[in-house]
Amino acid sequence: MNYPNGKKHASTRSSAVTNSDNAYSNRGMTLEDDINITNSFYLDSNIAVIHKKPTPVQIVKVNYPRRSAAVITEGYFKQASTTDYNGVYRGKHIDFEAKETKNKTRFPLANIHDHQLNHMRAVEKHGGISFLLIRFSQFDETYLFPLEKLFPYWDDKLNGERKSIPYQDIKNDGYLIPFHYQKRIDYLAIIDKLYF
Repeated sequence: MNYPNGKKHASTRSSAVTNSDNAYSNRGMTLEDDINITNSFYLDSNIAVIHKKPTPVQIVKVNYPRRSAAVITEGYFKQASTTDYNGVYRGKHIDFEAKETKNKTRFPLANIHDHQLNHMRAVEKHGGISFLLIRFSQFDETYLFPLEKLFPYWDDKLNGERKSIPYQDIKNDGYLIPFHYQKRIDYLAIIDKLYF
């Protein structure tokens, strides 16, 4: 995939670690898979309506190796996307970005783009709820990191200082989301405590 400016898109997603010493390591899910399963549970249980936003793509070239098969060989992102997920919960707009890292000591802020942070700030300014879900795949830990906790690190980055959030800071200022079978990562339980 290419962005509208022609630059290649490099995926930042990684799959969950498969260390047999970890209690949940063999579930073989990425953060996105776990969120999608959780959101399906929320929807089926009439708790919330939250979906992954589709990324708008302009298809440029398609090969037809067989009459019944089409293969997209070139495409471009029509525009920069905002955040990964949005929806409604308890009358509030929910909007969040989900990121996964293999790094054991820090979360690189390069994983977030200016337009995403600006979008999340605008959502909160208008009364919505916005946050980050961060998974450290090496530890198989997922944290809800409130947007207001992100701002000081983002400002440091813009001022040429630290360009990451230390793992220990996320552990201290974020909220660890325990793994559950049906609602894999029940982030709304934390939203209830923070906002309702």
